[in-house]
Amino acid sequence: MPVKKKKLSRQEQRELDIKIGFMEGVVRRDPQYVEALQILGDDYTRRGDFLAGMVVDERLSELRPADPTVHYNLACSYTLTRRYKLAVAALDRALDLGYRDFKWLARDPDLALLRKHAMYKYILARIRHIRSRKA
Repeated sequence: MPVKKKKLSRQEQRELDIKIGFMEGVVRRDPQYVEALQILGDDYTRRGDFLAGMVVDERLSELRPADPTVHYNLACSYTLTRRYKLAVAALDRALDLGYRDFKWLARDPDLALLRKHAMYKYILARIRHIRSRKA
């Protein structure tokens, strides 16, 4: 069951390919340029190249190990590539680091397959625990 992404028009696809080519050049010149990597990872995912997006997100998690959003995005990439154990571990890390946008987590289309997986119950339990500590 493939993950469905919004179909791009030919023009949008062409523009996205140009943007990706440009960002790949920027990252080649400066492999530690976090903002360029974030854009590149998002664009790969938008194009449907989930494996390339995952590689970028893994790189970002090395460059920004304490950034909860980076780990959240890594969980999305792992889900899109059906690496559910790694997705749960990355989401767990994002929660440890302070990720708290639970409403988005519950409806993010990139996590749809993970939410159907039995391992997602662990994440739900973590969220309930975090919320109970706040109350």
